[in-house]
Amino acid sequence: MRKRGRRRAKGERRTAAPARKGYFGAYGGRFAPETLMAPLVELEKAFAKMRRDRKFKRDLDDLLHSYAGRPTPLSFAGGLTARGGGAKIALKREDLLHTGAHKLNNALGQVLLARRMGKSRIVAETGAGQHGVATAAAAAKLGLPCRVYMGTVDMARQAPNVTRMRLFGAEVVGVDSGSRTLKDAINEAMRDWSENVRTTHYVLGSALGPHPYPAMVREFQSVIGREARAQFRKLAGRDPQAAVACVGGGSNAIGLFSAYLGGRAATKLYGVEAGGRGLGPGQHAARFAGGSLGVLHGTLTMLLQDENGQVLPTHSISAGLDYPAVGPEHAHLNDMRRVAYVTVSDEEALEAFETLSATEGILPALESAHAIAFALTLARKMPKSAWILVNLSGRGDKDLDEYERIRKT
Repeated sequence: MRKRGRRRAKGERRTAAPARKGYFGAYGGRFAPETLMAPLVELEKAFAKMRRDRKFKRDLDDLLHSYAGRPTPLSFAGGLTARGGGAKIALKREDLLHTGAHKLNNALGQVLLARRMGKSRIVAETGAGQHGVATAAAAAKLGLPCRVYMGTVDMARQAPNVTRMRLFGAEVVGVDSGSRTLKDAINEAMRDWSENVRTTHYVLGSALGPHPYPAMVREFQSVIGREARAQFRKLAGRDPQAAVACVGGGSNAIGLFSAYLGGRAATKLYGVEAGGRGLGPGQHAARFAGGSLGVLHGTLTMLLQDENGQVLPTHSISAGLDYPAVGPEHAHLNDMRRVAYVTVSDEEALEAFETLSATEGILPALESAHAIAFALTLARKMPKSAWILVNLSGRGDKDLDEYERIRKT
């Protein structure tokens, strides 16, 4: 496991840029084609109105409680703690949310907002399939048709989620261009949206994309952090010494971290990226290990790219972490040294997948297994009186076929 700082782009200043609308320090913004500027402004205004609308909040809270199953529990992982032999480990169980991952928090919020805006159609992208399943479920619940774009590589390794989306009534469109993974699915979803902006809302699944998506996704996922902090204080009487979450685009992590970013919270925050097969080009998806400043899918952030600005191929055993850019707020938090971003390899994640299953009877998503792997390493370096909070962002049923395939090779 490796901890890395970021590599600055040529000519980039060391200090963060002044705060601007839609930016987190030097990162963020709205880099989009002209056809999307008006709908992005419309969405920004609707989101701002929603934040002041008590009825919207009541309706969303009711959906999160009665449909999604919030609050999700927080539990002490005694077997995992014993295996680590150091600090105590607690798990925030987002895997127990309806549809199996944290993605439903954001999907319900955005689909409800889209219906309030008078939109009659939903489009989305998905990598590991969990965001697609969550969006399909939310659209079914709220009575809107849904189309989900998914790379054909991801469709093959996440076949159960493709079936679930279709059972929820969504049209799943395979994307066979580029790397045939999440990056290419986002391209197609944004193209669809740009051609149908009057009737359609694009439910972006992570804390990235053009403004206001990073702030909006953070808002809808912040329920994780609010619950976890209150539950942990009830469990231990104080905040944890450390909090850990995996980071692809970064929605589950920013949801957890948001509760600890204000004031003088003493909790150390760790975001875990996909170290893949190694840190050579095309072998990983660790933006802070080999990235530089660039624009992808509408936002200025840390990006895996070559010297000519061409996006590099990525690799991760986990489809949800297999993405070349990271959410702009994470890039800013790295600059501020408020969050430490580390890497976990494919093999380490597989071992953690097996370890949590054997010690706790909990099958984690391969994405979440990256966080478990780092938490075990961290626990061994900390006293037994210390606590580590891990966001278990999703369950691993979707990964069983992929796990069996890899272990047999």
